[in-house]
Amino acid sequence: YVFDASTFEIWVPLLNGGRVVVAPPGVLEARVLAELVERHGVTALFLTTALFNVVAETDPAAFAGLRLVAAGGEKATPDVMRRVAAAAPGTRVLHVYGPTETTTFATRHPVDADTAGVPPIGRPLDGTRLYVLDGSLGLVPRGVVGELYVSGRGVARGYQGRPALTAGRFVADP
Repeated sequence: YVFDASTFEIWVPLLNGGRVVVAPPGVLEARVLAELVERHGVTALFLTTALFNVVAETDPAAFAGLRLVAAGGEKATPDVMRRVAAAAPGTRVLHVYGPTETTTFATRHPVDADTAGVPPIGRPLDGTRLYVLDGSLGLVPRGVVGELYVSGRGVARGYQGRPALTAGRFVADP
């Protein structure tokens, strides 16, 4: 089992001249996170929304010292994200979205202390396109409900050894 976010956590720093810091075994508490950031000079972090919320509710300033913290994997909790942005003003807080098939995330939306309402999934990353399609895979007009489709460089080519599932889930870029 591999969590798709590990690709971001491992390869982004290594391919950009950084390093990977592995947290000690056990529960990642706010105090432990803050110590890791300070001791190792951690600059960027991706957490699932649930873990982000637990750390942030304990001590939103635990993220201070980071340049970037991204949270995703489930619906954002806006008040918690705003609290972190207020407690760690030098830290860019991002709500990110992306199904497993896009390898980590496909969109991002910055959240600051003044962000109102639930953060949207945001804008697509470079090389990524988003479409809202109807049941016949046609584009729907702005404001009309449909299903979100993601295309671009980060989308998988299919499911390994599962051609029928791939044919049913992966469609041509409209």
